[in-house]
Amino acid sequence: MNRDDVEIEKSEDLYRGFFHMKRYSLRHKKFDGTWSPTITREVFERGPVAAVVPYDPVLDRIVLIEQFRPGPMAAGADSPWMIEVVAGILEPGETPEALAMRETVEETGGELSEILPICAFYMAPGSSSEYCHLLCGRIDSTNIGGIHGHAEEGEDIRVFSEPSETAFKRVSNGQIDSAFSIIALQWLQLNREDIRRRWT
Repeated sequence: MNRDDVEIEKSEDLYRGFFHMKRYSLRHKKFDGTWSPTITREVFERGPVAAVVPYDPVLDRIVLIEQFRPGPMAAGADSPWMIEVVAGILEPGETPEALAMRETVEETGGELSEILPICAFYMAPGSSSEYCHLLCGRIDSTNIGGIHGHAEEGEDIRVFSEPSETAFKRVSNGQIDSAFSIIALQWLQLNREDIRRRWT
């Protein structure tokens, strides 16, 4: 099936702020060839984003960030500060690679020298338009650390690097629990030796 198998009868803006929420009334073709009744769905209109795991193949270290996140706060998490990879929202006309370069400088103070694509995916297709491009970037972690981010945007980002195995253990013991970061780190764990051979 494709977009021709969906009929949007009505769409309306519910909220426009830092993010955007819309309500759709629609019908779609069913697997038996008939059409569904009209259904109503609210969609969180986020659009494309990109995330990158900055990896130092020489020292075998991963650069990570820690920052406050309102989502876990609203969900009742014991700590709404999350350890993550670098990520951001794509600007119009911006490529995922360009975003990875830009956000790495803004969020860590470091620069990527090479970038490899990992995969692209929808974060929550039942409720959001957010489409994520995931990448791995080569970085020199020697002098990485400190507090970064744009204060005028409310960013307060702690930056640190650690041995790859330590970061992988954070995933397995639940210390890292955001989808971008889990997927990126598990991919790197599976492909680390190939990446090190390619980049060193």
